[in-house]
Amino acid sequence: MITINRHQNVSQPEFEQVMQIWLQTGLANPARADDRETVQRTLDHGGCLLIAWEGERAMGSSWLTHDFRRLYIHHMGVLPEFQNQGIGKALLGEALEIAHELGYQAKLEVFETNAKALHLYYSFGFENLERYYTLIKRRV
Repeated sequence: MITINRHQNVSQPEFEQVMQIWLQTGLANPARADDRETVQRTLDHGGCLLIAWEGERAMGSSWLTHDFRRLYIHHMGVLPEFQNQGIGKALLGEALEIAHELGYQAKLEVFETNAKALHLYYSFGFENLERYYTLIKRRV
């Protein structure tokens, strides 16, 4: 049975499982500060780490942060062997429930070539913000 838990703290063993999800799905990137310390700092400031579990095994995750206006959905991924089983839908549904509870809009980024993710997001009512660019300065 799959359960989705909201984590405000993440232990090292839990984070190692989440990192494996991010690595296997291409979400992890050292340039993006994808480390336990960074994740925990966001959790300490109102963020949430959703983890889909089957027993003691993490199968999917989504990292949520906010700016008191929008809930940002980061690193939503499901291990390849568990994809297309409704876990992504359950994670996204839980994230949107949190956004609703907080009264926030929900925002995410997705690669334009990630057709499966785009299909999921569009099926939940997400829309493309036309004429917007995503810009970042990684080293400040």
